[in-house]
Amino acid sequence: MRLAARLRRVIPTLGIAVALVAATATAAAAPGPSPVVPGEDPVYGLANGCYALQSEPTGKFTRLTPDGYRVDAATTGDAEPFRLHAAQLGRFMLYGRGGDLLAHDGGNAIVPTRDATPATDWTLTHTDGVYSLTATDTGDQLTAHDGRLFSSDPGLDPTGGRFALAPATGCADFPDSEVNATGTPLSGSGPNGEVRGFIDTHVHMNANLFIGGDVHCGAPYDPQGITKALQDCADHGNDGLPALLENVISQGSPFETHDTTGWPTFADFPSHDSLTHEQTYYKWVERAWRGGLRIFTNLLVNNHVLCEVYPLKSRSCNDMDTVRAQAAQAHEIQDYVDAQYGGPGRGWFRIVRSPEEVRRVAAEGKLAVTLGIEVSEPFGCGIQDGVPQCTEADIDRGLDEVYALGVRQMIVTHKFDNAFGGVRFDPGVQGVAVNAGNFLGTGKFWEAEPCTGPEKDNKLLSAGDGPAEALAALPPGVTTPVYPDGPLCNVRGLTPLGEHMIRGMMDRGMIVDIDHMGVKTADATLDILEEAGYSGVVSSHSWSDPLLYKRIYALGGFVALYAGQLDPQEREPGQDPKEERNEGFISSWREAREQRSDDYYFGFGYGADTNGFGPQAAPRKDAAENPLVYPYTTFDGGTVMDRQRTGERVFDVNIDGVAQYGLIPDWIADMRNAAGADGDQIIDDMSRGAEAYLQMWERVAR
Repeated sequence: MRLAARLRRVIPTLGIAVALVAATATAAAAPGPSPVVPGEDPVYGLANGCYALQSEPTGKFTRLTPDGYRVDAATTGDAEPFRLHAAQLGRFMLYGRGGDLLAHDGGNAIVPTRDATPATDWTLTHTDGVYSLTATDTGDQLTAHDGRLFSSDPGLDPTGGRFALAPATGCADFPDSEVNATGTPLSGSGPNGEVRGFIDTHVHMNANLFIGGDVHCGAPYDPQGITKALQDCADHGNDGLPALLENVISQGSPFETHDTTGWPTFADFPSHDSLTHEQTYYKWVERAWRGGLRIFTNLLVNNHVLCEVYPLKSRSCNDMDTVRAQAAQAHEIQDYVDAQYGGPGRGWFRIVRSPEEVRRVAAEGKLAVTLGIEVSEPFGCGIQDGVPQCTEADIDRGLDEVYALGVRQMIVTHKFDNAFGGVRFDPGVQGVAVNAGNFLGTGKFWEAEPCTGPEKDNKLLSAGDGPAEALAALPPGVTTPVYPDGPLCNVRGLTPLGEHMIRGMMDRGMIVDIDHMGVKTADATLDILEEAGYSGVVSSHSWSDPLLYKRIYALGGFVALYAGQLDPQEREPGQDPKEERNEGFISSWREAREQRSDDYYFGFGYGADTNGFGPQAAPRKDAAENPLVYPYTTFDGGTVMDRQRTGERVFDVNIDGVAQYGLIPDWIADMRNAAGADGDQIIDDMSRGAEAYLQMWERVAR
């Protein structure tokens, strides 16, 4: 069921906070990380290895007894074998064969525990062949004394804190998601130097930190592993019934329930239409990389108005504070992946800042991660009653800051009008809620007028035609607008500050993402880019009028479609037959392809908008009769992909759709079935997407 239809049924029960959130929506086992030769690096090289912990002064090994840990075993065969899970670069969790973790109790005792917590996180250092282990959260030293393990101040017993790590056998595997891809990811470049593979131009891997940090359930990684990273929200309770936001925007009713267990069952989440649960866990992104993904555009995202309205929050609502925090977390993920692979630079997740870096990363067969921004008020550039809240100097400082952070692609207007220009309206019931947010953020409702050209903004619903509860947060006595029928456009176009923003991005070789711009704003932006012959423009996830694609292609820009369902959307019972419906990815690709320019290398992309309150692709309607057959081979012939397994759950795109990001390669492979006679062509276009985007970027990069 479409999100809009769900909201029409149940939104009156929840009011403006839920309305605004909803309106922003739119079996072979996998190999583990490549083996690291023991001793290649004395600390980083321990990752995923199996070791016994030996007191260096006494030569005795640690074993686990019913009374706790003892340091009295004579051989490694009598010792507890520990799997060293890398919690971050230089930090480890010692995982025993029965699932116990070595932990401190907050005092001096060392205890076994089944719960991964900061108390199980140890920082290892190596000096002259001897290791010391320090509790990462307290700084206390692990110490062996009189056959026992203790936690103590590092200066009290330096000798007791000296350990060796002896290779052992019999270790248990630390729990994590499988990848279920066998083979070597494509590396190097084609005969003409081109990078072959897919590109996602719009994804939100760090959305666990947005909207105050308490809307999103789960995280893309956690130092303590998957059992911590993929937990449900605490406010979802034991059965999901208290999860009003999740229940309404995902299930269409405030009275739904769901299994909140997470690991290892994942009975009810992730799913393609669950909009508050994490879908870009790093192992799932790894599967997408192994399945052909080459460029991953990670947009740092926030909405401060929604954050201020939503009752639960534990972080700043400020857009730029959130951008900074998410950029830092993206680098933490890179370090974490490096830690799994044995040290800095060794992982497959590489944050890049230039086309040259993309080509180098691709040559190594790794994933190039670019950073972008999608917030409503970049650099504090909102408006209040028509008055901009920033200056040209603010924009210059902001662009310099985010460029230094590595940001290379930006959405200029998002959801609400700002100091740069007018936004593209959200349609229908969602639009009523977002329009209320526009008033809260700017002091004005959207102003609309008949469009003067063929391009148009989304169909706009008058506030009086939507649920009154969607306007519940407005001050008393506010007069809501009534809009005429017919195609409407936002009266606000690109402002002088907006022009300064566009030219500032051009000066820095950044990529202008015109999605979410009203057509007047987009038209003026494209005029500037055309006058300069500037290729750095993208429509990243189907939030522009498709009639603008021809101008984007003529500039040498790039078009990517929202990674939704492959087949056209069917009309729901009771739905207005004239209401616009999703054409499906395949049909939209055909239409966009017709507008391409022969002057530039052509490839195609997708914008998954994962974690961005947008439902992911549902299974094809005829998947039972014409399924994607597992296992299948990637487009380049180098990797075999089987059904993905996380804990006890096995995912199948024919049944689950794109329940999480690891199903993206399956969704792309399924395009061959959905496109019929055009199957080979769309796979070829998708596999050329990374190179097409890269060439566009090379034409403008500073």
